[in-house]
Amino acid sequence: MFVLVELKDTVRIPPWKFKRQFNDAITDELNRKLANKVYLNVGLCIALHDLTKIEESYIFPGDGSSHTKVYFRFIVFRPFMEEILIGKIRSCSAEGVHVTLGFFEDILIPPNKLQHPSRFDQVEQVWIWEYDTGDGGKHDLFMDPGEIIRFRVFAEEFTETLPSGPRNANQNVDKTETSNVSPYNLKGAIDEPGLGVLSWWENA
Repeated sequence: MFVLVELKDTVRIPPWKFKRQFNDAITDELNRKLANKVYLNVGLCIALHDLTKIEESYIFPGDGSSHTKVYFRFIVFRPFMEEILIGKIRSCSAEGVHVTLGFFEDILIPPNKLQHPSRFDQVEQVWIWEYDTGDGGKHDLFMDPGEIIRFRVFAEEFTETLPSGPRNANQNVDKTETSNVSPYNLKGAIDEPGLGVLSWWENA
């Protein structure tokens, strides 16, 4: 679920931070710049692990800050494909079951990856597994928000999101189109025995 990724960056340290230990100032700046942000095709950056190499610092004319090329390792959230994770149901919609891990919420279990057969209740806004009891009957098992759920990661998607600049009067841009795009999405599956809401299997 978590991996160490080797990265490099040029870190700018403003002059008012020179009184701090240099390594501490670099650590603070890298965490400020990367922590809780998605690095394209890498994953969700969590925290700096260590600094592996610090090159010479430069101060350019007209800028009192130091500029230093740094090599470092960052802890990144990026599950392996087919990895089993445990999260909590955030909500349900016709698109599927939306799951959160607490620190990451862009997880969707689509309808075709739910236990079969399942149906969506428009009134209750929940997915329901129509469990076959084996005697010709069926028992409804609800996927309610707040329930703990075990799922298998089967796909991921990175989307390059660019900051939206100022618009002029002639531009017709839908703000929701740019603001609601997630840079990193996971898709999960629960269409196997042992996967799904944990309470389903407590007495199995």
